[in-house]
Amino acid sequence: MEVTLPPAKIKKYLRKLGEPTIIRSLKEMKSVLYDQKWYKKAKNFNVYYVWRGVKWEKDLRYDITIIPPKMLGQEFPKTKGHKHLNNFQELITVLEGQALYLAQWGKDNKIEKIEVIKAKKGDWIIHPPNCHHLTINPSKKNLIMANWLSKKCKSDYSLFEKYQGAGYYYTKQGWIRNKNYKSGPKLKYKKPLKKEPKNLDFLYGS
Repeated sequence: MEVTLPPAKIKKYLRKLGEPTIIRSLKEMKSVLYDQKWYKKAKNFNVYYVWRGVKWEKDLRYDITIIPPKMLGQEFPKTKGHKHLNNFQELITVLEGQALYLAQWGKDNKIEKIEVIKAKKGDWIIHPPNCHHLTINPSKKNLIMANWLSKKCKSDYSLFEKYQGAGYYYTKQGWIRNKNYKSGPKLKYKKPLKKEPKNLDFLYGS
């Protein structure tokens, strides 16, 4: 898919890194969107961009993701969301902008725990094993972030596709619970890490 009219910051990364590995379009996001009424009339556009394998540290892959501040109807822009198979964890840092990192645990449509980390430039977060997670851009500026992840890690998108996204949506009205899930715990906020962990061995999985 062609990259359509990317903002200046994205053009800079295109020149530096070449074509993104993944360009996630609105059409590909349909199954996880809150505002389905808006989607029916919306024109297709690129929601976010991912460059995989920008650099390597042994079997760990360094990726860059850009989420422009283009609203998804009433909902703030986000990644599609997934779960890492085989207990792999992920380390993420914000390079520019702001982010909300949502993670949830449970079985099928029953949520046992759900939390969000609000992060800004220079902050770090770790997605632990066995959680479904996604990233939200809550600002009017580009969110540019990077992650370290094992090259052996595979992702499963099926839960969010089945239940139209995560347990909560972040919208112009604030957080709205996804009624496709059974009623569960309230959303809890956690603080980000202020420094990168010195030892990244935990990213290799178990």
